Parts: sequence; C-alpha cells; structure tokens
Amino acid sequence: MNFHDKLIIAVDFDGTIVEDGFPKIGKPRIFAFETLKKLQEDGHRLILWTYRNGVKLDEAVKFCEANGIIFYAVNKSFPEEQFDYSKSRKIYADLYIDDRNMGGILGWGEIYQMITKEKPDPSAFKKKKGLFSFFK
Repeated sequence: MNFHDKLIIAVDFDGTIVEDGFPKIGKPRIFAFETLKKLQEDGHRLILWTYRNGVKLDEAVKFCEANGIIFYAVNKSFPEEQFDYSKSRKIYADLYIDDRNMGGILGWGEIYQMITKEKPDPSAFKKKKGLFSFFK
C-alpha cells in the first residue's frame, strides 16, 4: 500500500480517541483530536468504528464534533450504507486504529508519522537551558 495516497482510516473511540471510560466518555487522549484534524486536512477520510450504538454512539459522535471532528461515516463503510443484519458489520478501510490491536495503541504523534512518513526535525526544537547552564 502506498501511504502517500489518500486513505480511508477507521478509528475506534473508547481507549483510542479517548481514555477508556465506557459507558461514560473518557478524557481525550493526548494529541488525538489534533492528529485526526491533521489527517482530515491531509485529505484522508475518517470513519468512527466503535462498539458503541444507540444513545452512547450519539454521545461519542457529538463529543467528536464538539472537538472539531466530523466523520465521513460512523460504523459503516460509507455514509449511505444501510446495515444488513444478515451480513458482517465489518467495515472497509485501508487502516484501522484501535487500542485493542496487537501491541496496544501507539501515541498519536507516532501514528501520524507512520501514516505520512513524516520525520521530526530535531533542529526545529530549541534546546532548553538547564538549571545549571550558567556554569558553562
């Protein structure tokens, strides 16, 4: 797969976008919404892919919208898809971001770097002066 193409990315909610607090909504994980916004700005389509349904799903969608993320689709492969109980609920995506994958969830900065192949530039960071830097 060429990661420079625009991707369809399925993202779990509990434990991935927010800390796991189901049935309540946990605190946002650090850089989750910033990374999701950047992925959308880059042209990727995001699908909310979660175990939640009914009122709890509506709460999660509204929480994401309040934090600036509107998903391409929610628990479906495309917005117009009608759920058919005779078929699997598995959705189509190029990538799945989920806290339950082997090895657990990575940090959102690492996820973005893996998708975009972007490397941090250490020279862009100012070196902090330490407590005893005046002795140098």
